[in-house]
Amino acid sequence: MGKIKGKLKEAEGRLTGDKVRQTQGKVESAAGTVAGKVKRGVRKAKAAKAVLSTRVGRKAAAAKVMK
Repeated sequence: MGKIKGKLKEAEGRLTGDKVRQTQGKVESAAGTVAGKVKRGVRKAKAAKAVLSTRVGRKAAAAKVMK
């Protein structure tokens, strides 16, 4: 969402000739990009943790059966 708002501010700045507004838009867009990448990374880490815990759980259950 921040990336979109930033792009809009940047376009507004270009249309009105406002350099400050244009720069604000660029900064906000970049922050939105970073935030999106962080969210994707967190989502991937949680998914990997779920898979890992599932594998460990299966191995532990199999080890109990083998005893």
